[in-house]
Amino acid sequence: MMSGIVRVGLYLEGMEFFRKMCDLGIKPSSFVIASLVTACGRSGSMFREGVQVHGFVAKSGLLSDVYVSTAILHLYGVYGLVSCSRKVFEEMPDRNVVSWTSLMVGYSDKGEPEEVIDIYKGMRGEGVGCNENSMSLVISSCGLLKDESLGRQIIGQVVKSGLESKLAVENSLISMLGSMGNVDYANYIFDQMSERDTISWNSIAAAYAQNGHIEESFRIFSLMRRFHDEVNSTTVSTLLSVLGHVDHQKWGRGIHGLVVKMGFDSVVCVCNTLLRMYAGAGRSVEANLVFKQMPTKDLISWNSLMASFVNDGRSLDALGLLCSMISSGKSVNYVTFTSALAACFTPDFFEKGRILHGLVVVSGLFYNQIIGNALVSMYGKIGEMSESRRVLLQMPRRDVVAWNALIGGYAEDEDPDKALAAFQTMRVEGVSSNYITVVSVLSACLLPGDLLERGKPLHAYIVSAGFESDEHVKNSLITMYAKCGDLSSSQDLFNGLDNRNIITWNAMLAANAHHGHGEEVLKLVSKMRSFGVSLDQFSFSEGLSAAAKLAVLEEGQQLHGLAVKLGFEHDSFIFNAAADMYSKCGEIGEVVKMLPPSVNRSLPSWNILISALGRHGYFEEVCATFHEMLEMGIKPGHVTFVSLLTACSHGGLVDKGLAYYDMIARDFGLEPAIEHCICVIDLLGRSGRLAEAETFISKMPMKPNDLVWRSLLASCKIHGNLDRGRKAAENLSKLEPEDDSVYVLSSNMFATTGRWEDVENVRKQMGFKNIKKKQACSWVKLKDKVSSFGIGDRTHPQTMEIYAKLEDIKKLIKESGYVADTSQALQDTDEEQKEHNLWNHSERLALAYALMSTPEGSTVRIFKNLRICSDCHSVYKFVSRVIGRRIVLRDQYRFHHFERGLCSCKDYW
Repeated sequence: MMSGIVRVGLYLEGMEFFRKMCDLGIKPSSFVIASLVTACGRSGSMFREGVQVHGFVAKSGLLSDVYVSTAILHLYGVYGLVSCSRKVFEEMPDRNVVSWTSLMVGYSDKGEPEEVIDIYKGMRGEGVGCNENSMSLVISSCGLLKDESLGRQIIGQVVKSGLESKLAVENSLISMLGSMGNVDYANYIFDQMSERDTISWNSIAAAYAQNGHIEESFRIFSLMRRFHDEVNSTTVSTLLSVLGHVDHQKWGRGIHGLVVKMGFDSVVCVCNTLLRMYAGAGRSVEANLVFKQMPTKDLISWNSLMASFVNDGRSLDALGLLCSMISSGKSVNYVTFTSALAACFTPDFFEKGRILHGLVVVSGLFYNQIIGNALVSMYGKIGEMSESRRVLLQMPRRDVVAWNALIGGYAEDEDPDKALAAFQTMRVEGVSSNYITVVSVLSACLLPGDLLERGKPLHAYIVSAGFESDEHVKNSLITMYAKCGDLSSSQDLFNGLDNRNIITWNAMLAANAHHGHGEEVLKLVSKMRSFGVSLDQFSFSEGLSAAAKLAVLEEGQQLHGLAVKLGFEHDSFIFNAAADMYSKCGEIGEVVKMLPPSVNRSLPSWNILISALGRHGYFEEVCATFHEMLEMGIKPGHVTFVSLLTACSHGGLVDKGLAYYDMIARDFGLEPAIEHCICVIDLLGRSGRLAEAETFISKMPMKPNDLVWRSLLASCKIHGNLDRGRKAAENLSKLEPEDDSVYVLSSNMFATTGRWEDVENVRKQMGFKNIKKKQACSWVKLKDKVSSFGIGDRTHPQTMEIYAKLEDIKKLIKESGYVADTSQALQDTDEEQKEHNLWNHSERLALAYALMSTPEGSTVRIFKNLRICSDCHSVYKFVSRVIGRRIVLRDQYRFHHFERGLCSCKDYW
């Protein structure tokens, strides 16, 4: 009777039936007790009654019965109290295979595969053989541990025990082999099976899916539908779980349609997998739609949608979801708050992060390890390192994740001393480092002075601790040496690697880019392609940036074309790099064509357009574009105002520029940064309002840096203001004593005003300090060859023709009214020699070569590493009118478009 009651699920009635037995004085047998304990476990809500039965069993002396004791230990395992299960197990005088298996089940359900394996070893030590169920548990636990050596031993035991043909064992073997990456072996077992159930098909499909064989897993799914004709919620969940990438969305949407067709859209676990799939692909809109259509939602559903919002950058929506959960009385857990804290990883969300911190404390979750780690990370990401450290010190247990978050925060804050101090404290506390720790500490080494003091000792630690073979650590070492000024060591590390993945190549690209070796960056990109390495977003961005700096349009176009061909045309990093490349190569039209219509433009797109227009001298268009952006409801940012103020400075739009500066804080609530202040100083200085520029510096909300004084000194040079120029030079030399521009600008300022004795003194100081002036250089690129020229250069193979062409140019423009401005010849010589020196300038040699080497009527493109002098500027204007050629010159600061005797800069640059 008791057996029948339990089998049909009348669990409370079973308890009542037991009470009647006791009232009638009928002594229950071990079979009755075992059935009753099973009822308490299956109900899921009768733990208290189960404990009472345990007490009755102990009192009546039935604990010695192996079936009763096994039922009781299984009861505690069902309710997650595995420590109680183990206590019951250890007190059992006799144990059979079911007892051992029940204990395994408890630990397996709790997610502790190591304990399952330990129990298995104890079981074998006592000479108890496995049955189908216990062996399946052992195999599954081995799969979770991904221990291949142990896996081989287990397979040997399976064969030895004769269980290899048991269905449950075969299914577990397929899953284990799949989790270890041995898909071929998993498929071999599947093919040999005499009988297959739904679990078999799900296991082999999962094996292929987990190892990236998406198409093969769908082939298995197709066969399953054809031959097995039973697809359950686990099947579709397995497939959906590996489709969380934008490249797999076609399949994902197809399975979503099948879910609806088969009626699984009412199954919570399937809908949760759908949520995670769309979240992984960055499709929070679709995830939100799935969430709204779910008939029932559990905590996983809410947490999954919140994570989707966070991953998609929708921080406010994520926090709004948390508010909805709290206000509607929904339960929250540590996962909920972990996602919410991740939404506050920017300085704008500092106050919201502090509120979340308070909620965590109120909810009693502050001492949860994962929550503590998330709080340390959040404060570190927003630069509040004192708060980050305070949270870490309050944590009852500080694991490697917490320390990594703190060290990473110090590294991002560019504070190597504190990053290393945290690393040392971590080691003192006995917390073992991992590769993330090492990478974070290395990233804190940024300057040449860090190499001997920190970088090389860290490298020694890496070798002694055995991290040298880790791919991430190798890449970080390459980057560290490059940032600390030792590019040759970076190259040696790179050359010594037998296996180079995309991250390694990208590290070397970044290292060369950091040192300004643009040509080497492009060579490395070419090598990557020849070695069959697939370029990613970073590779393309670095290559395009190098092409922009070198102004090599053809190479940039080829890279952009390849990126489009590979499907990267909508990637924001590549789009921005390509637009910047076209802009810096003089192709403003290409930039405009690339941008989406104004109604669909993001802030970065508006910034690109404003910067490009300003760089090419379209100053009024810059202002118009800025106001169009405001009309579209786009709020300008830090970069927007830098580009806008720079354009006003180069265009002489002083009053507009000052008005725009006032808008930063007044209209948009932004704090003016040092870059904005430098633009204002340049704006005032170029226009000759040097007193106002000096006053502005004295009232700046931050301490002036080297760029502030360099800007003022350059303006003093233009306007011949010696007193202010000396003061600016003194301040600049204190901040950057080795900077050649301090001496060059000072020398030029004295030369412009005829102070030749002062010029000589400056040059002597440079010689005494071994400071060399940066040499002027101009170059022309024709097809795949770059021809560069220095001052008075005679190394070019066509030198005779170039100087002959230069004489022709001089004669032509003099006949049209050109008169040399010898004030730009900064040497103490006679007028004739000064004019001769002007005609040796690198940009004139480049112009002569370009004119004789390009077809009549074509546009001439010339590049210079320094600012063009005013007399060369005048020569270019005359040439554009007399010879009738359009000339585009890019100097250190901007583009000059010469046409019909006029320049786009309107002679103000």
